[in-house]
Amino acid sequence: MADKEIMATGRRKTAIAVVKLVKGKGRVFVNGKTFSDYFGSRAALEMMVYRPLALTDNQESYDVRVKTVGGGVTAQAGAIRHGISRALLKINEEYKTVLKSEGLLTRDARVKERKKYGRKRARKRFQFSKR
Repeated sequence: MADKEIMATGRRKTAIAVVKLVKGKGRVFVNGKTFSDYFGSRAALEMMVYRPLALTDNQESYDVRVKTVGGGVTAQAGAIRHGISRALLKINEEYKTVLKSEGLLTRDARVKERKKYGRKRARKRFQFSKR
């Protein structure tokens, strides 16, 4: 699979990330910007995104190009991580045991609960006055 780009989609909450893995030096580009320009200096998000590459010893092997929409920055970082994991699986099936044991292949299905009528939010009630 030399000189090919491997594509995969990752999702988290309402964020969707289309990830392309290309042979390179381990740089990450999100929506045309570098990782640090897009996410700022958030070390936790950087660790989250690079985790699948670090586990499979591919940190200097591939450049990651991402188009992401929806959600917040943390959800987008989670979607990118999910997409990278799925793309690495397309490259080599042997990564499945490592990635699955770390829970990186599972789509995190937790989303915000809808607001109910007669309530302030999904579960919070309006203030109760006895008198």
